[in-house]
Amino acid sequence: MQRIFGGQVAGQALMAAASTLPEGRDVHSLHSYFLRPGDPNEEIRYAVERMRDGRTFSTRRVVAWQRRGEKDVAIFALTADASTGEEPYAEHALPMPDVPAPETLPTFLELLANRADGGRVARSIGMAVEQRMLEHPFDRPPKTYPDTKSWTWMKVAGELPGDQAVHAAALTFASDLSLLGAGTARMGGGWGRTAGSSLDHAVWFHQPVRADEWFLYETDSPAASHGRALCFGQIWAADGTHVATVTQQGLIRPLPR
Repeated sequence: MQRIFGGQVAGQALMAAASTLPEGRDVHSLHSYFLRPGDPNEEIRYAVERMRDGRTFSTRRVVAWQRRGEKDVAIFALTADASTGEEPYAEHALPMPDVPAPETLPTFLELLANRADGGRVARSIGMAVEQRMLEHPFDRPPKTYPDTKSWTWMKVAGELPGDQAVHAAALTFASDLSLLGAGTARMGGGWGRTAGSSLDHAVWFHQPVRADEWFLYETDSPAASHGRALCFGQIWAADGTHVATVTQQGLIRPLPR
């Protein structure tokens, strides 16, 4: 890969922020910007600034730095908020859509089996996050409003430790997968026809989640213009618990034919 996957930088930055939090406080939201492509041949240094440690809430700002020639440049910036949690006064959530179970769907490798290029980049990502898609990622029919949503089952490969910060970081990593594809859902086609870059990314964590167990990722895009697409994501645990909401704006350009 010519650049570091943005979800990797976001997940690592969130872990850097979480490592400085007082005991008993979990991140409930993050807002971030991708400033420059990450160079896979250079180390990333995460600088954490303690913005606030109040009675209930803590705020952290993280900047990811890399060396470019003779100077350091920022490639990513994140602000995360954490809290101790409290007894809810208002409590509601979106119900999980009725979709086929992940065990009934083809594996990611099975979907890529007939690709002439082998889907090299897609395969490398698939080693980190298992995916079960309800439609073929390279051959999607155009969608028409209001039926523009897409769904993918995901889980991080392997078994993660019980630390909720680790699972939040892993979920952040995975949430950068497939979301920008919602921006071209009304055009159809699929992967390999456009070049996309994440510009910003935000996640709200509603409930604890295990990222190494199946979760359902619903994606949609309400607006696209001027080369950018705004995309929304909703995430449910396999038991139907609504665990997170995601937003992202990304750059989408056609690949030369």
